[in-house]
Amino acid sequence: MGDLLLVRHGETEWSVSGQHTSWTDLPLTQHGEEQAKSLAPLLSDRTFALALTSPLGRAIRTAELAGITGAVPDPDLHEWDYGAYEGVTTVDIHRTRPDWYLWTDGVPPGPAGHPGESPDEVGARADRVLQRVDSALGDGDVILVAHAHFLRVLTARRLGLTAADGRLFQLATGTVSRLSTEHDRPVIAEWNTRP
Repeated sequence: MGDLLLVRHGETEWSVSGQHTSWTDLPLTQHGEEQAKSLAPLLSDRTFALALTSPLGRAIRTAELAGITGAVPDPDLHEWDYGAYEGVTTVDIHRTRPDWYLWTDGVPPGPAGHPGESPDEVGARADRVLQRVDSALGDGDVILVAHAHFLRVLTARRLGLTAADGRLFQLATGTVSRLSTEHDRPVIAEWNTRP
C-alpha cells in the first residue's frame, strides 16, 4: 500500500498577512515560487498512482514548480469556503466576535455563490477525496496539492478524527507531509517537511 503525500501550496500575499483565502485566486509570491521549486527534490524519487490538485492557480502552480506531472484538478480539494470572512484576518474577526473559532463556529455566508462552510461540510469533501485516494493507494503513492485548512481536515478524517480536529495539525506553506500506515492503521509518518 502506498503513502498519501500532502503538499500545501507556496506562499501568497494573503498567507503572509493571515487573511482567509479561499476562492480569491492569488498567485504565489516570489518566495512562494521558490518554496514550490524547493519541493522537487523531496518528490523526485517517487512515482504517483494518482496526483490531484486544487483547481486554484496557487495549487496548480505549486504542483508544476515541484515537478508533479499529470496532476488533475479536483474541485473537492478547494480550500474551505470562508464566506463573509474571505480576505479577513482572525484578528479582525475577533474585534466583533472575540470568541469566534473557525474549527467550531464555521463562517457566515458571503457573496452569492460563496455560502461559507462548516467544518463538517469541509469534512464531507475530504471524505470524498479519501474514497478516491483509497482506491489508488493499492497501486502506489498518491499526492494531493491543496490548501492548509482543507488538508488539515483531510488529515483528521484520514486518522478517524472529526473534521474539527484538523485544528491539531498546523501546516506551513510550501511543505510536504506524508500519511502512511502502521499495522494497517493510518498514521502521520512525516509532517511539515521542507528541504
